[in-house]
Amino acid sequence: MRSFQVRACGEPLVCIETTTPKPQGTEVLLRLLAAGVCHSDLHIWEGYYDIGGGQRINLADRGVSLPLTMGHENVGEVVAVGPDAEGVKVGDRRIAFPWMGCGSCAVCRREEENLCTSPRFLGVFRAGGYSDHLMMPHPRYLIDYGNIPAEQAAPLACSGVTTYSALKKIGRDVLAREPVVIVGAGGLGLICLSILKAMGGRGAIVLDIDARKREAAMQAGALAAIDPNAPGAREQIVKAAGGALWAAVDLVGSSSTVQLCIDCLTKGGTLIVVGLFGGAVTIPTPYLPLRALALRGSYTGSLAELKELVALVRDAPLPYVPTRVRPLDDANAALADLKAGRVIGRQVLGPGG
Repeated sequence: MRSFQVRACGEPLVCIETTTPKPQGTEVLLRLLAAGVCHSDLHIWEGYYDIGGGQRINLADRGVSLPLTMGHENVGEVVAVGPDAEGVKVGDRRIAFPWMGCGSCAVCRREEENLCTSPRFLGVFRAGGYSDHLMMPHPRYLIDYGNIPAEQAAPLACSGVTTYSALKKIGRDVLAREPVVIVGAGGLGLICLSILKAMGGRGAIVLDIDARKREAAMQAGALAAIDPNAPGAREQIVKAAGGALWAAVDLVGSSSTVQLCIDCLTKGGTLIVVGLFGGAVTIPTPYLPLRALALRGSYTGSLAELKELVALVRDAPLPYVPTRVRPLDDANAALADLKAGRVIGRQVLGPGG
């Protein structure tokens, strides 16, 4: 089995060859068909999150240990099953749900494993999909994705379910009536825009500093695409929203983007922060009651939400999101391109590239 591992934070991934494991108990072994390269992988590779004021959260303090095979957006074909694994068979093709918890705490029992305080996330706390094989602990985490192309199905496990969960927190009634601001027009933003359409949303005003990505957002059907750093950006956003902005999803999560969204929201508005770029904001506490603002974080999505999303996409396929399929050996180049901002849409590692 070949895997590309983080051996030292910020250093090139190293290709390691090991014996392909055999599933035991309820385990299921997948041959990887597609593994998405997510922006979160950059934080894991670098080893920290910026929390502003020169401070960092080191991933080692969160229990992330090296060496690590990253990759949490995975699709694979079942090639072997343990003696106690039920519901799947050799040859089945499945999305691997990555946000697994301990399975026994109160959060996990209410099927919100993504919020477990003892997580077992793929590509973070256990080996992920930058490899040619992936071991899953139980068939319950494997989702049939039907006829969706593998390279389009893989990002649903993170980019898709993360944005779907964030949009759900706004509420379908608001989404149907009001335009939503989406901050960021990278792969996450374009998938968010597509899912918003599939959910019957009115549309989105997309913000990005990169003119190429703003153009990609317009081609994907955005109502408007605005540079958040441009003079008069707030006025442009409010005008595009029709005079009152009710909701925003910040997929960047920097100090400036969060503050801009807060400044643009009308009374009673909602901001969902998803991005982990880093920084800090200061909000006068009276703003929350006087403006009735809802400021909420959203972290990935649940197993139930991923099943909902796959059902939604299978019934009404998402508009195409630009996707580049690269061979597994391009893992380092893919990370470098993502870090440099050269990627429009998504990158997926696959066996054939």
